[in-house]
Amino acid sequence: MTVDNQLALIRRGAVEILLEEELAAKLKRSLASGQPLRIKAGFDPTAPDLHLGHTVLIQKLKHFQELGHQVIFLIGDFTGMIGDPSGKSETRKPLTEEEVKANALTYERQIYKILDPEKTLIDFNSRWMKAMSAQGLIELAARHTVARMLEREDFHQRFVNHAPISIHEFLYPLVQGYDSVALRADVELGGTDQKFNLLVGRELQREYGQEPQVVLTMPLLEGLDGVNKMSKSLGNYVGIDEPPQEMFGKIMSISDVLMLRYYELLSDLSVGALARLKDDLASGVLHPRLAKENLAKEMVARYHSPGAAEEAARQFAAVFREGALPEEIEEICLAVTENSIWLPKVLHQAGLAAGTSEARRLIQQGGVQVDGEKVSSVELELPVGQTYLLRVGKRKFKKVELQADF
Repeated sequence: MTVDNQLALIRRGAVEILLEEELAAKLKRSLASGQPLRIKAGFDPTAPDLHLGHTVLIQKLKHFQELGHQVIFLIGDFTGMIGDPSGKSETRKPLTEEEVKANALTYERQIYKILDPEKTLIDFNSRWMKAMSAQGLIELAARHTVARMLEREDFHQRFVNHAPISIHEFLYPLVQGYDSVALRADVELGGTDQKFNLLVGRELQREYGQEPQVVLTMPLLEGLDGVNKMSKSLGNYVGIDEPPQEMFGKIMSISDVLMLRYYELLSDLSVGALARLKDDLASGVLHPRLAKENLAKEMVARYHSPGAAEEAARQFAAVFREGALPEEIEEICLAVTENSIWLPKVLHQAGLAAGTSEARRLIQQGGVQVDGEKVSSVELELPVGQTYLLRVGKRKFKKVELQADF
């Protein structure tokens, strides 16, 4: 593939390429020599599962794989114990080594739903950071300044607001940057919130006599609400290990505008096919609902199977167009220490609401049913010793057994 054709695919969905002329030169040299570029993206295993927001970067890694380049999926098991301060207004609680190891195992398993195992190198930054002596760390720290660190927006705001900044947080960009030195990266990918850290990598490579990496930033994928960054803590996420029906239903719930965003950042559609899709939607040839169904099928097929995608579509049609219940409803048991329990608390503990405040709001909006009856009171208490069929909105169902524990 020519350099121009490679750049066209690489640009897709990207926010910024620093510097594109450097990337073009690297690609030209790679074509001439037959030596693939080394493409790095780092992921701190801060949670056990990946969601579609994470896959924006992984999809771009896949594009580089398709172009014949060497992809390095770097698991930040060392940086994960520091805690990434990017975008944080206060010091982040570091993870324990055991938590990091457990989460890293799930990452290794899940990324192969997208990437080619034969063409993917998985590495861990503990491999070189644990071997670095205190003297080596001091020498690394000497290659950057406090003034330069305080140019970073989140650090600057905390400094201005007299909010504490721990010394170890300054180490995070340095360690992430040094990863690029250790791996001799040609290109590093990251979200827009990682731009400062990625540029530190360029600077450190110069310091160590290497050709600086090209930095490619990708947008932060909005969650199901279409406003906030996709996040488990906000409950607006689609996990890639979620059951097919849940994944399908969540994608069908997004807005038409967000659907196009998801197509651009997540779909395998070619650049030309995506352009035709947009034209068909604009002209009315293609109904947005059908386009959304096709996207939902593509995502379920990728992370489960084509058969699971067809079955999820069938169940979705049965549940939401014909009013039937799903064929499989998750059953859970909650231990209750009183004779009854507040419904919003049940919804939260059952994973049907991010918290009791959200549960109250859902009840007030008429979006909660217990055993087929719409709930109108936010003060409803459910007696223990029974099993209830809970429904939130059109697509969330759970059977919850309230077991006495007193």
